[in-house]
Amino acid sequence: MITKDSIETAYSFLHQKQRIYVHSTLDWQKDDIEIAIASYVDEMSQELYEVLSDHRSDFLRDHKRFEKDITEAVKQLESML
Repeated sequence: MITKDSIETAYSFLHQKQRIYVHSTLDWQKDDIEIAIASYVDEMSQELYEVLSDHRSDFLRDHKRFEKDITEAVKQLESML
């Protein structure tokens, strides 16, 4: 069962990191955010991750798609609040 708390926590964390990521011009900062998000999704509710990722194992873990993935995740979480 996906709890409201897990949705709110994920939204807060991902939204904050997404806002920084999309406006950053520093590659090291973007890399740090990608690493932090990958670590976070390893610990988050797996049920919530499966919903957000549509069962894609590389969701929020693929450097090439990261900006698109995090933006999509934030939108999905916002609609779930």
